[in-house]
Amino acid sequence: MRPFLALSAAIDQLNEKIGSVCNVLVLLAVLVSAGNAMIRYAFDYSSNGWLELQWYMFAVLVMFGASYTFKRNEHVRVEIFYLFLSERGRLWLDLIGTLFFLIPACLLLSYLSWPFFMQSYAVGEMSGNAGGLVRWPIKLVIPAGFVMLALQGVSEVIKRVAALQGSVTIDTTYERPTQ
Repeated sequence: MRPFLALSAAIDQLNEKIGSVCNVLVLLAVLVSAGNAMIRYAFDYSSNGWLELQWYMFAVLVMFGASYTFKRNEHVRVEIFYLFLSERGRLWLDLIGTLFFLIPACLLLSYLSWPFFMQSYAVGEMSGNAGGLVRWPIKLVIPAGFVMLALQGVSEVIKRVAALQGSVTIDTTYERPTQ
């Protein structure tokens, strides 16, 4: 189990670093958005490139932030089942859901989005807007984001299996949201 836990730790560390980049991107997206709005209203000037840069940063935040959020166990759950399960039941629910739903869905979506990126890359797709950006790099974010989420799923499966064997402990507590 030790080699698998080492792999899990490496995936977790990678997604933690990606999460740090996403945290910086939030600030940059806000600054670009605010700066673009101020320039538009103060000087009656706008740039499609800056607008598209905002969208690109948001796309990176969503696609790569998902694996970081999953790693931190801050994702959305179907709490009606989770609240009534024991610790062991929660581990099994996480394991089954990740193995049979999350990982296959992520791999399928990554596989299906790859041709979308490749076609864009092959033709050197550019934005149709004046002053717009190159499109193919942001289209790579789609399959890459799903691969990272699937990898984090693999890490979570490893940790759940280890917890079921008693090798590690995982905090699966989930508090009912206060109203």
